[in-house]
Amino acid sequence: MWRSARAHGDTKTNRSRRALKLPEIAVEALRGQRERQARERAGAGELWQEHGLVFTTSVGTGYESHNLRRDFRRVTAAAGLGARWVPKELRTSFVSMMSYQGVPVEEIARLAGHASSRTTEVIYRAHPSARIPGGSAYQADTGWA
Repeated sequence: MWRSARAHGDTKTNRSRRALKLPEIAVEALRGQRERQARERAGAGELWQEHGLVFTTSVGTGYESHNLRRDFRRVTAAAGLGARWVPKELRTSFVSMMSYQGVPVEEIARLAGHASSRTTEVIYRAHPSARIPGGSAYQADTGWA
C-alpha cells in the first residue's frame, strides 16, 4: 500500500513500503474491482474524481474511515461472521492463521512489516497453539475453531 489514510497520506514507516507477492485469488479479485470501478466511473460521469485509488466511493473519492468500517461490517455480516468486525482484525487474523499453519515467526514478521519478530510474538500471535507447544491439542477445550 503506497498511500494511507494518515494525515500526510503516506505509510506508517519507510519499512511499510514494500512489495508483496499476491496469491492468484487476490489478483483476480483486484481485476474484478478494476472492472467494477470502471463501470462506476462511467456511471458517475462528470461527478467522478480521479485519485488513482483502488477502493473508492461511487464518485472516486477515498473512503472515510467510518464508511469503510460500516461497509466492512456489512460484508462480514453477509458472510455470517457477525457485524462487529473492523478491518484491522484482518491483520491480526492473517498473523494468527500463518502462525497456526506453522510459518516461522520471523517470516510472519517480515510479511507483516514488523521491525522485529518480538512485535509479532507479543501483539499479534493470539491463537493458543501459536504460543503453547502442542497447543492445538487444547483447541477443543478453549473453544477456538
